[in-house]
Amino acid sequence: MKKKSRILLWTVLVLIAVGTLAALNFYGTFYYNNVRTTEKPQDIRIYRDFSYDQMISAVLATGAIDNESTFLRAARFMKLPDNFRPGLYRLKPGAGNKALVRMLSKGWQQPVRLVIPGYFRSLDRFADFLGEQLEAGRDAFARALNDPSSAAKYGFDPQNFIGMFIPNTYEVWWTVTPEDFMDRMNKEYEKFWSGDRDAKAAAIGLTRQQVSTLAAIVIEETKYEPEMPRVAGVYMNRLHSDMLLQADPTVIFAVGDPDLKRVLNRHLETDSPYNTYMYAGLPPGPITMPPVAAIDAVLNYEHHDYLYFCANDSFDGRHAFAKTLSAHNENARRYQRALTRQGASTARSGNPPSSL
Repeated sequence: MKKKSRILLWTVLVLIAVGTLAALNFYGTFYYNNVRTTEKPQDIRIYRDFSYDQMISAVLATGAIDNESTFLRAARFMKLPDNFRPGLYRLKPGAGNKALVRMLSKGWQQPVRLVIPGYFRSLDRFADFLGEQLEAGRDAFARALNDPSSAAKYGFDPQNFIGMFIPNTYEVWWTVTPEDFMDRMNKEYEKFWSGDRDAKAAAIGLTRQQVSTLAAIVIEETKYEPEMPRVAGVYMNRLHSDMLLQADPTVIFAVGDPDLKRVLNRHLETDSPYNTYMYAGLPPGPITMPPVAAIDAVLNYEHHDYLYFCANDSFDGRHAFAKTLSAHNENARRYQRALTRQGASTARSGNPPSSL
C-alpha cells in the first residue's frame, strides 16, 4: 500500500513538474516581456514584397528582441509565416511575443507624422520627398502625380495640381498608396478651403487656384511673414489696374533655372505663359507649393496704393514700397548703391517690377 502511495505521489509530482514546465514554456513563448527597453523607439519597416525570412530579419535586426528563439516559436505557432502584413511597426518595450506577433499579423501600424513644408517647385520634387517618407517610393508617386487624369479627377489641370497639396502636418500610414494619398490630400484641401477661406476668395474675386498661384509668387518674393499681405496687395493692385505683374520669380520659373540670382533682359524675352513680363494676369499655376501663411496673406491682402517694391538697402529681408515709378526708381537706386558698397553688384534685387 505504501509503495502504491509513493508511486502515486511521484506521479503527481512529475505531473506538477511537467505542468509547471509547460506553463513556464507557454508564458515564455507568448507573454514573457521579450522586447527590451532601448533609448529610442525601435521601428520596423516591412515592405510589401518581403518574404517571411526578410520580415523576421527586419525584426531581429532592431536588436530589441531579448529572446529570439521564443519569438520564432510564437511566430510559427501563431501562423505568422502566412499572415504578416506590410507596414511601419513600433516595438513597445516590455511587449510579449503574442502582442508582437498579433501586431504584425493584424497590421497594427505606427502612423507616419508627415510634415509637408511646401516650397516644392514641381510635382517631381514633391514625389522625391514623398518617396523618402513612404513605402510606395519616388517613381510610383511621380507617375501618379504627373498623370493628367489624377489632376482631372479632383478638378485641377497639370499646371495647378500642385496647389491641391496644403503644407501642413498629417498622420498617414507608411503603406498608403499614391492614389489613397491623393484622396486624403483632396479631403484635407476641401476642409482647408470650405467656409471662411472660400468666402474670402470670393470677396476678392479669385478662385482657390488663383489664390494659390498668387500666394506662390508672394512667398518667392518675401519670407518675412508680416510683409506678405502688403506684397500681395501690390500684385492685387496691378491685377485691378490691368498692369503686367512683372514678377521676377515667375521668369526664373519660366527659364527653368532655380539657381538664377539675377534676372537680365535676355531672361525677360523667354516666351512662356509663366513670364509675367510678357503675359498679363496670373500664370497658369503656382510656381511653388505655397505655405498656408502665403495663402492667407493673399486672402487678407493689405489694401493700399502701392504698385512697386524693391529690396531694402538695409538687407534685412524687407522691402521698400512705392506708389509711383519715380519713387520706386529712387528706392531701386538706393538699393543698388548699397549693393555696390558691399561689393555685391551681382546679387539679385529681389524686385519684380524693377525694370519699369
